[in-house]
Amino acid sequence: MTEAGLAGRLEGLLFFPVTPFDATGALNLDAYRAHLRAGLDAGAGAVFAACGTGEFHALTPDEYQRCVATAAEEAAGRVPVVAGVGHGTAVAADLARRAEVAGADGLLVLPPYLVRPGQRGLLRHYRELAAATRLQLIVYQRDNAVLTPESVAQLAGDPRIIGLKDGLGDLDLLQRVISAVRTAHPERPGFRYFNGLPTAELTGQAYRGLGVTLYSSAVFCFVPEIALAFHAALGRDDHDTVRRLLDGFYRPLVELRDRGHGYAISLVKAGVRIRGLDVGEVRAPLAEPEPAHLAELATLIENGLGLLDGVTA
Repeated sequence: MTEAGLAGRLEGLLFFPVTPFDATGALNLDAYRAHLRAGLDAGAGAVFAACGTGEFHALTPDEYQRCVATAAEEAAGRVPVVAGVGHGTAVAADLARRAEVAGADGLLVLPPYLVRPGQRGLLRHYRELAAATRLQLIVYQRDNAVLTPESVAQLAGDPRIIGLKDGLGDLDLLQRVISAVRTAHPERPGFRYFNGLPTAELTGQAYRGLGVTLYSSAVFCFVPEIALAFHAALGRDDHDTVRRLLDGFYRPLVELRDRGHGYAISLVKAGVRIRGLDVGEVRAPLAEPEPAHLAELATLIENGLGLLDGVTA
C-alpha cells in the first residue's frame, strides 16, 4: 500500500480489539471474529490487531499471526488493519514479516522490551524494522521509547514511516515534534499523529488543539455507542455533549481504571463480556478486576448509555 493509501485511510475511530481466550486459556478465534464484526459494523475507521489492548505481550508468534490474519479477513479491505510489533528488534522484525504474510496493511511499533535505549539505538531499531518488511510503520512513543523532535524529523524523512502515536502526554514535546517535522519536511504534510494515551477521549480536546484528531478508543471495544457519540461531538465542537460524556462516563471510567494494575486492558475485556460477548479472561501476568470493580463498571456502562438520549452519533 502506498503512503497516501495507508496514511490517508486512517480516519475515524481507531478500533483496538481485545484478544479472546476460551475457558482453557486458548485463543478463541470464533469470539474474535464476532468481536471484529461488531466493531466493523459499528463503524470502526481502522482495526489495530494484536496491540496493547489485544494483549500483544501474551501471544505466541503463531497466535499473533492468526489474530492478524483473522482481522485482515474480517476487514476484507473495508478499513486498514494495522498489527502491533514489539520486543527486541529481531523478534519485532519476525513479527513484522508474519503480519505482512497475514495480510496487514501496516505496523504499530510498540516500545522495545526492557532496555532503555538512547536516540541512536531507537533510530536504528525503527530503521531496521522498516527494512524488514514492505509494510509501513507507525512509531508508538511511550515508556522507554521517547524520541526527541530531531529524531522524529529524521524518521519522518523515511517514506516507510508514516506516523507517530503519542502515549507520553507531554504536549510541549509533541508540539515541538510537529514543528520539527513540518520544518524539516514541508513536502510531507501527510505524516500522521495519534493520541495514544489510555482512555484518549479524556485528553481529546487538548490534542485537537495541536491538530491531532486521531486517537485510540478502548471504549469502542465495549460501548461503541458512547465512543461514536463522543467522537462525533468532538468533531463538531458540541461542547455540551462532550462535557456531559466526560463528566458522566469518561472521568469516572478513568478513575475506576486507575484503581487496579493492568485495568487499561482487563477492565476493557470485562466490559466486552458485560455487553454480552464472552471473550474470556486476561492472561497472566495480568489479573481480572475485583468483583466490586466489575459491578461498578456495569453500572457505569448503564449510566453512560443513558447519557446518549438525544445525542447524535
